[in-house]
Amino acid sequence: MKIVNRTPHPVSLCDADGNILRVIESDGQPIRLAAKTVPAGDWGGVPLSRTKFGEPVGMPEPEEGTLYIVSQLVKSAFPGRKDLVVPAEVVRDAEGKILGCRSLGL
Repeated sequence: MKIVNRTPHPVSLCDADGNILRVIESDGQPIRLAAKTVPAGDWGGVPLSRTKFGEPVGMPEPEEGTLYIVSQLVKSAFPGRKDLVVPAEVVRDAEGKILGCRSLGL
């Protein structure tokens, strides 16, 4: 089985104490959704906008035996893709900084 990190940053897998067990480096080809932001009025003089997400950029075809780590936004846009996973069970330090995750969520 192969795991490909398609986020723009490394993903650290940790144990419950925050010890890093494995780091999965980005492959340098993040999957993103095309986005267009449009005006949506204002609230007491504060401009409001709405972002509409479109087609994926950099989405590979499914490959047997391969999981792709992606953002939650990308995963949510493709609920039928069983090969897309996201960092889950986030582990933080005492100041709240993310150290990594304990698992990859389906």
